[in-house]
Amino acid sequence: MRLHFEQCVLDIERRELHRGSEAVAVQPQVFDLLVYLIENRDRVVSKDDLLNAVWNGRIVSESTLISRINAARRAIGDDGDQQRLIRTVLRKGVRFVGDVEPEERSADTTPSFRQHDFLADANLNQQVRYCRARDGVRLAYATVGSGPPILQSAHWMSHLEYDWELPINRHRLLDLAKDYSLVRYDARGNGLSDWDASEMSFDAWVSDMETVVDAARLDRFPVLGISQSVSVSIAYAARNPDRVSCLILYGGYAVGLNKRPNNTAADRERLAATRTLMKLGWGSDDPTFRQMFTSQMMPTATREQADAFNELQRLSASSDCAVRYLDSVAEFDVRRLLPLVKAPTLVMHVRGDVRVPIALGREIAAGIPNSRFVALPGRNHFLLEQDAGTPRFSSELKNFVKQHV
Repeated sequence: MRLHFEQCVLDIERRELHRGSEAVAVQPQVFDLLVYLIENRDRVVSKDDLLNAVWNGRIVSESTLISRINAARRAIGDDGDQQRLIRTVLRKGVRFVGDVEPEERSADTTPSFRQHDFLADANLNQQVRYCRARDGVRLAYATVGSGPPILQSAHWMSHLEYDWELPINRHRLLDLAKDYSLVRYDARGNGLSDWDASEMSFDAWVSDMETVVDAARLDRFPVLGISQSVSVSIAYAARNPDRVSCLILYGGYAVGLNKRPNNTAADRERLAATRTLMKLGWGSDDPTFRQMFTSQMMPTATREQADAFNELQRLSASSDCAVRYLDSVAEFDVRRLLPLVKAPTLVMHVRGDVRVPIALGREIAAGIPNSRFVALPGRNHFLLEQDAGTPRFSSELKNFVKQHV
């Protein structure tokens, strides 16, 4: 079902909002709030109605509720002064007052979301489901492919749906889904999971991984950790030795920037500057700051890939979430957990990684008993389809999993 109003199209099945020709990044709860208001536009919706429909009856503060309503207005080009589409009714609630034209999706409708093409061409079907973390945060997870399961732990800047559209990670996802039942999830604060989590911490991310594993009914399985999710994967493997058959870690680090012994004053100043720029420029229509971040993550990306990564940053998280994420990962420290990992471990890292130096990957391999280290050619933190290290990454991973599953 698509809902058309003014210059907007709200696609309920695909959980997409477009304003004009542009996709609009919307927090999951804001999206649900919009859908609920539009579907109940024949009446005034009370605060209790919203709490039951969007928050499953969970108590949230008045300021949180107001901020979500304001975010919904901004997403559709409205504001609290005009209230052209979402109107506040004093002491009663809110009501959607715009003219809406529903459109049923027909079988021959051309999808605006290109993930369908890639999945269909590969004869794959991704199933997205939701579960609740211990503190009530809603987590989105997905399964695609067939064969033995493999879990990819959640990393920053992921989106279970847009990852299939953009030419950054889809080559790796397709490669894994051809041979495995690939299970992955969006971390709290990212993608289709809740963006407004009250806690953004290392312990919460490890707990979320445990929640997803239980929801997906995984028993014993390989774990793939990428970038900052490497630390989370290490902690999970140390805590759950009977669940992890083997561990594949790529582009990671055991200790965040603020905890590194060689951290200099200049490093701290750069982190503070990045934090400020992130807060001001992350969600902006002007991609200047995001392009700077992209050049660190993937300096040899094509123009199409760089533009896509710029867009993924905006679509996968808000500026507030991005800042909180940056603050949290800077405090990571799992060095004491490295010798506790019992699972066979493969550590891979790109030699010229600009964002995360290869020495940090070697530190992980040196700390985990009997682990194997593979240095890959290249400079990009996220391996791209054309990178020389991509075929080696795939072959090393699959051979390692075959040996230990």
